[in-house]
Amino acid sequence: MKFKRQKKAKSVLNFYKHNFSFREPHQILCDGTFCQQALKYKVQVKEQMPKYLLDAELQLLTTSCVLAELKSLGSEFYGALVVAKQLQWRKCGHKTPIGATKCLLHMVGSGNEHHYFIATQDLDMTIALCKIPGVPLVYLHQNTIVLEKPTENSQRTAKTQISTKVSLSEHEKSTITTMKVDQFGAPEVRKRRKRKGPREPNPLSQKKKAKTAPPEVETEGKKKRKRHRNKLMTKVRKELIEEKTEGSSTS
Repeated sequence: MKFKRQKKAKSVLNFYKHNFSFREPHQILCDGTFCQQALKYKVQVKEQMPKYLLDAELQLLTTSCVLAELKSLGSEFYGALVVAKQLQWRKCGHKTPIGATKCLLHMVGSGNEHHYFIATQDLDMTIALCKIPGVPLVYLHQNTIVLEKPTENSQRTAKTQISTKVSLSEHEKSTITTMKVDQFGAPEVRKRRKRKGPREPNPLSQKKKAKTAPPEVETEGKKKRKRHRNKLMTKVRKELIEEKTEGSSTS
């Protein structure tokens, strides 16, 4: 099971590495909900996170706004505050603290230029981050760290970037054509031959139609006379045979 999880994590890391230029050390911004979940299930984030991410070099970060929000929530989140204080502090630029969700969305910006990972259990923040391409999301499933697969928006953006890299610009196309002309000369213009239409079928190869006799048409008042030639000949022949037999018997 552990091998499968690490294999999935490797494929996700390679996706962000090749399509969004993520490099080590990976910067993982953690909010208060993630710290509270880690405390609840006794997850040693500093030890388990690098192992899950294939022993990659990383930095676990938080902001002053996250710490201020945890302080304002009272004693219930005091343990999460202690966990968050153990992380590296990253300047967010807010003189007066704002909500942790708004702060981390401000840190990511519209294109995640600084290549932050976001570790959160907040569904509202997750939905907002899914709209921004190139933001890896980390969360805890009970005591298990999970690196979520790339969102549809990130996959769509990666496909468009690949297509723009592969396709040539108009300037590059014109440069290639001029180089071909200089090297090999202008291509010969071949005349197009007129396409001949379909030939008529060979009359010898066609099957001839069977001739049908025209139907006999009887005229009114006149009946066609039937010939009894065969019957007459048989009758005469029979009489001759009888005469010969009678003559031979009298003699």
